[in-house]
Amino acid sequence: MVGFHCFFTPGSAAGRYFCAVRRKNKQIILDNLLVEDYAAEGKGLARVDGKVIFIEQVVPGDRVNVLLTKNKKDWAEGVVLQTLEWSPLRVTPFCAHFGICGGCKWQMLPYEKQLEYKQRQVEETLKRIGKVPLPTIRPILGGAATTHYRNKIEYTFGTKEFTREKPTAEQLAGPGTYAGFHARGFFDKIVDIETCYLQAEPTNAIRNFIRTTGIEKGWTFYDIRNHTGFLRTMQVRLCTTGELMVNVVVGEPDQPKIDELMQLLEQQFPQITTLLYTINTKWNDSMHDLVPVVYTGKGYVTEKLHSDRDYFFKIGPTSFFQTNTQQAEALYTVTKNFAALTGKEIVYDLYCGTGSIGLFVSGGARKIVGVEMIAAAIDDAKENAALNGVTSAEFFAGDVIDICNDDFFATHGQPDVIITDPPRAGMHEKLVKKILEIAAPVVVYVSCNPATQARDLNLLGELYEVTDVQPVDMFPHTHHIENIVQLKRKAYIQV
Repeated sequence: MVGFHCFFTPGSAAGRYFCAVRRKNKQIILDNLLVEDYAAEGKGLARVDGKVIFIEQVVPGDRVNVLLTKNKKDWAEGVVLQTLEWSPLRVTPFCAHFGICGGCKWQMLPYEKQLEYKQRQVEETLKRIGKVPLPTIRPILGGAATTHYRNKIEYTFGTKEFTREKPTAEQLAGPGTYAGFHARGFFDKIVDIETCYLQAEPTNAIRNFIRTTGIEKGWTFYDIRNHTGFLRTMQVRLCTTGELMVNVVVGEPDQPKIDELMQLLEQQFPQITTLLYTINTKWNDSMHDLVPVVYTGKGYVTEKLHSDRDYFFKIGPTSFFQTNTQQAEALYTVTKNFAALTGKEIVYDLYCGTGSIGLFVSGGARKIVGVEMIAAAIDDAKENAALNGVTSAEFFAGDVIDICNDDFFATHGQPDVIITDPPRAGMHEKLVKKILEIAAPVVVYVSCNPATQARDLNLLGELYEVTDVQPVDMFPHTHHIENIVQLKRKAYIQV
């Protein structure tokens, strides 16, 4: 039955249209709803009588019927039941899996529009949450490559396929043999992928070969519910240096099968420079406590970034490295510029990971001091420093709250510049207080989440002024944004 109508006045954005609200089996459906804009996390935004409606997989200008999945006093979330009118902004997605695979959700939006919305997202988020004075925000740095830009990709093998169509009798009959990505919102279902455009070949050829071989050999695919199956996951790392690493994760310690698979991959793909396998009999897919076995090659690949010189980074099967090498170079270049180094500065690199940012800027600094919680990452950072002949960088494992005390500063020096690159959750409030206590003249804050970055900027505003802002697009066709902020100590600016 129809509940009420929301009429829009002539001359408004909706023109002659109206939105009708109806209820069916206790469900609320909004008919003829106009998508007006984008909100956080790439969700479409519409309004009904001042109430904000967030909608997945839409473009501003779409007119849709929406089923509400959440309904609060001032906002609601919904999914599209029917599209009545397509937005003129829309373009045809290039991937056959678009709409099923949840990876590249913005393929239907021209890239220049993606950048426009990301730019606006940064500006609005910093103003709304940060509540600190801002300079003019620089135009976002878009990627030259919008496909095949990832150097690392992970695939999953499974027995259940996710599809929008009604399952066939064959699919319902028994365990399937699928290879692709975990379906969004379904821990046990796989989007079976034929061609993914995130990484250059031979990534698809390798995945499809293993799937086909597994079917031909009668090997079982991993059933996450029952914790059974041989083929489980795989990682492919393809570097700009041309080096290619493949790590196949199996769920059973069946050495004859493993050896046969390794031999077949070695024969079929001679371009693989490092081939590994990992036996994982745990209930989860985490790799940190597993030991990959090197079948061929040196056990790692080497990636390159160019700064004042070429810097090389050793990347193992469990190492972290920015997944878009070209844009990582752009991100780190801005970070280095914001640090405003003259060769005299002591730079503290917090959340330093494997040391990539610290080493990238080391040519302009007197000394780099890197701090990171994960001990294995610090081991990688030390190796990368040695690989590049950088003797002015030191790396320490532990919590910066505990490490950065008076004795530490007496030994390593007070920082002139702090670079911080925290995870999506942002910095712990104790770390923000520690940075305020350290009071370095310059802080460069690299973030993959402008919302938590803005929250931290608000706290840092007690001592610092935001003096430069540069968004960077690391992940085309997604809503994710990297943002770099330069902060200067207020007293330092006055001097």
